[in-house]
Amino acid sequence: LVGSEMCIRDRADRMSKMSKQARAREFNAASRQIIKERDLYQCIFCYMEYHMEDVTWYGQQLLSIMHYISRSRGGLGIPQNGALGCQSHHEMLDNGNKGRREEMLQIFRQYLQDHYPDWSEDDLTYNKWG
Repeated sequence: LVGSEMCIRDRADRMSKMSKQARAREFNAASRQIIKERDLYQCIFCYMEYHMEDVTWYGQQLLSIMHYISRSRGGLGIPQNGALGCQSHHEMLDNGNKGRREEMLQIFRQYLQDHYPDWSEDDLTYNKWG
């Protein structure tokens, strides 16, 4: 197998061993593709030129999908709860070490609302009963 095929197979193996709740909090391949296309394969914060003075060239090259509502808080792995972020901005959001977390969450929320007019935070968390 080639590198990317191995990653996909490893991810599929890990996903199959997770609980239903844990799987629901991960972005599956289809959701990842939707998010990447929607976000034009770039960090939403870099696109808005948000605090670029704290973004490194290397950090900008490493993209991942950020949860608006975190997995630890039951956030689902659905496009309405995620956006593409570079390593620098993802760490800035997750760590909040620059005191920017709340502002970044407001920007993130508005971004998702702009793309999903019926967007609601209530629809973004795992609910065992419904």
